[in-house]
Amino acid sequence: MTLKEDRFTGVLPAALTPLKDDLTPDDALMAKHCRWLLDNGATGLAILGTTGEANSLSLKERIRIIDSLVEAGIPGSALMPGTGGCSITDCVELTRVAVNAGAGGVLMLPPFYYKNPSDEGLYAFFSEVIQRVADSRLQIYLYHFPQMSATPINFNLIEMLVRVYPDTITGMKDSSGVIDNMTGAARNFPEFHVLSGADDLLLPLLKEGGAGAITACANVCVSTLSEIYMGFQNGKDVSNLHSQVAAIRKTIAKFPLSAALKQLVSRHTNNDQWLRLRPPLALLSDAEVKQLYAEFDSIGYDLPEAA
Repeated sequence: MTLKEDRFTGVLPAALTPLKDDLTPDDALMAKHCRWLLDNGATGLAILGTTGEANSLSLKERIRIIDSLVEAGIPGSALMPGTGGCSITDCVELTRVAVNAGAGGVLMLPPFYYKNPSDEGLYAFFSEVIQRVADSRLQIYLYHFPQMSATPINFNLIEMLVRVYPDTITGMKDSSGVIDNMTGAARNFPEFHVLSGADDLLLPLLKEGGAGAITACANVCVSTLSEIYMGFQNGKDVSNLHSQVAAIRKTIAKFPLSAALKQLVSRHTNNDQWLRLRPPLALLSDAEVKQLYAEFDSIGYDLPEAA
């Protein structure tokens, strides 16, 4: 099995996708945001995920985002693009693009349209993708987000995949919000990198052998999340930092995440280009914006200098 140390650890922001007036991805602004995230402690970039509105983007647009970031000088090895979906052929094509761009890994949702698939059916999907991509560089992080996908990734499925593809099935982002599920995965699969999908569960997961976090709020508090990760590794007390991040998460989670985060990034960078989402997602109302700003500002959190 590939050494655990070679895989993603630390904090990977679930990067937002800025949009132009015509609602196409803004390549230049996204590259600028990704550089800012890396400059402020991100160990990687989980692009094309839920926060990044990936399932509202076409396959062509998602491919272009990967290519444009690499062209802009973002290291391919720092990227963990979301390449999962319901179509094996689309998943294979996007995964090949990611691997050829040098991506350090891909984050793969299970096929989510048909409900209650068997473990054998899900295994067959992932297996088919791996065999068709046919590239030893491929590192897959499973994406467990049952609230959104309605298709959980259970321990039996992980065991089935790891047994046959130990060098390819690398880890998992767990966005269930259930700490026992995360810590159980970390204990049951010691060579498996488990990353929290919730900012406020990073520290509890690290204490049980977790690898880090892939989170939405890292778009604004990446530096503090990185401090928590590094401080924990160095034996420091990071409980105060954890409390601050938990307060940020609690505030932002009162609103649709992508909309709230784009609002905060827009204010921080003084750039209204961030105030666009692909339907059916919508911007916050004026009242919601006022509430978001008031509650966020009451935390007393200072973002790093804008790019």
